[in-house]
Amino acid sequence: MSSETVETRTRILEGTIRMLEQSGGRGVRMGDIAKEAGISRQAVYLHFASRTELLIGAFLYLGDRLDVEGRLAPSRAATTGVQRLDRYIEFWGNFLPEIYGVAKALIMARDTDEAADAAWRDRMAAMRDGCRAAIDALHADGLLAKEWTRPKATDALMAMLQVPNWEYLTIECGWSTRDYVRRMQFLAHRAFVGK
Repeated sequence: MSSETVETRTRILEGTIRMLEQSGGRGVRMGDIAKEAGISRQAVYLHFASRTELLIGAFLYLGDRLDVEGRLAPSRAATTGVQRLDRYIEFWGNFLPEIYGVAKALIMARDTDEAADAAWRDRMAAMRDGCRAAIDALHADGLLAKEWTRPKATDALMAMLQVPNWEYLTIECGWSTRDYVRRMQFLAHRAFVGK
C-alpha cells in the first residue's frame, strides 16, 4: 500500500471516529465521513466497500491505536485462572473509558442502522472470546464454581461487563475506574470461583 493510500485510509478512519463520537452514531453517512476526511465519497468507497466495513474498520483502528493486543497480554500470560479473570476485568475496565464515545455511538445506532449493529456485534464477539478464555482458565484449574457450566459462566461474565452496566456505575453512580475494576473483580470471584 502506498503511503498516500495509508494516509487517506487513516484520515477516513480518524474522521469516522470523530464523527461517531460527536454525533452519537446518528446520521453519519459515507458522504459526511468523506467531507470530514477532506476527500470524495467515491474515495471512501475505494477504501471501504460498505458502511459496515468502515465501522468495523474504525473500531479495529481505534483498538490498534490504543494497543488492545498489548493491553491484553497480561491476561493472556496469566498462569492461573483467577489471575486471568482478574487481568481480563482490569483490561476491560481500563479500556472501556477510552472507547466509550465510539462504543456509545454504535450502541445508540444499532436499532436503526444495520452497519452499526454488525460492527457492534463483531466487537462483542471479541469481548466474548476474552470472557470465555477467563472462564475456561478457571475451569482448567478446577476452580469454576460447581453451579456453573462454562457457557453459562461466560454469558454471565459478559453480562456483568456490558457497557450499560459500566456506564451506570461510573457515570451515574460516580464510581472511579479503579473502584469499578476492583468491585467487578470481587463480584466475579464471588460468582465464579469455587473453593
